[in-house]
Amino acid sequence: MSKRLAEVARKVGVSEATVSRVLNEKPGVSEPTRQAVLTALDVLGYERPTKLRGERARLVGLVLPELQNPIFPAFAEVVGGALAQRGFTPVLCTQTAGGVSEADYVDLLLQQQVSGIVFVGGLYAQEDAPHDHYDLLARRHLPTVLVNASVKGLDFPCVSCDDSVAVEQAMGHLVSLGHSRIGVLIGPPDHVPSQRKLAAARAVATRAGIALEPDQIAHSHYSLEGAQASAMRLLEAGVTGIVCASDPMALGAIRAAKRSGLNVPRDVSVVGFDDSALMNSIDPPLTTVRQPIEPMCRMIIELLVGQIDGTGLSHDELLFEPELVVRGSTAPPRS
Repeated sequence: MSKRLAEVARKVGVSEATVSRVLNEKPGVSEPTRQAVLTALDVLGYERPTKLRGERARLVGLVLPELQNPIFPAFAEVVGGALAQRGFTPVLCTQTAGGVSEADYVDLLLQQQVSGIVFVGGLYAQEDAPHDHYDLLARRHLPTVLVNASVKGLDFPCVSCDDSVAVEQAMGHLVSLGHSRIGVLIGPPDHVPSQRKLAAARAVATRAGIALEPDQIAHSHYSLEGAQASAMRLLEAGVTGIVCASDPMALGAIRAAKRSGLNVPRDVSVVGFDDSALMNSIDPPLTTVRQPIEPMCRMIIELLVGQIDGTGLSHDELLFEPELVVRGSTAPPRS
């Protein structure tokens, strides 16, 4: 018993006496703390006392497209921790190729009677993808929050990093260094954030008086290998700088440059997007545009809990401004 008290207390950040009061239904504990203690019991695998078993844990689905891109675990860590502090148990759902689909996860989460769902990078951002499971959530009025731009017609609160500002910062940086032939490496054509990034890139090119020809634009899946192949085409087109839609894509571009016998940044500059883990530790350290994860996650939680509590918060998209982080992967072009 004492080991269980200590573990739960450590997990929640309260005293063992507080945990004991919750387990014995004693007064003097706030409702959020009580829920956090019960959630910690579930997370740590302890059975609740018999008299508390009838009260189900409050579950929230956290649906991610993958875990290989470090930005998704980063969001999951912050959102999951904030949910636990609010007395909710996060249920992590990660898609795999040929495995459980996003729609399947929605069905499973509905069967578990979850209190809400947070989607971080999902099919809601692809125009040509199936969206029936989102319509189902809307009909059920299940509290739902989407992270980063969705297609039109999905009436859910959305928290986004401003794609236009991100590209303005990245391309503006390369232009200021003297680059005039800049490549843009983005996601699939039906991907809404990629569409926004491309529109912003064209606007920056127009303002700067430089060309952005079709051979300077490459679409790729969000993987290092796919980005490497697409970056090869940009390098063959003679670009001296590449703006990428994610950090793994930027790593693919750097690999393509090196396999082409080019030096980064002496021969070609590369800019990523996200500022995910370890990007300052690669060779060369990656210049990238940082997503403001902490403030975005605070808003995600406020929007979700607001829906759960019925406070009727806005369903508009809330944009957060990113920050350019200049490191060693960018430099002036060779004369």
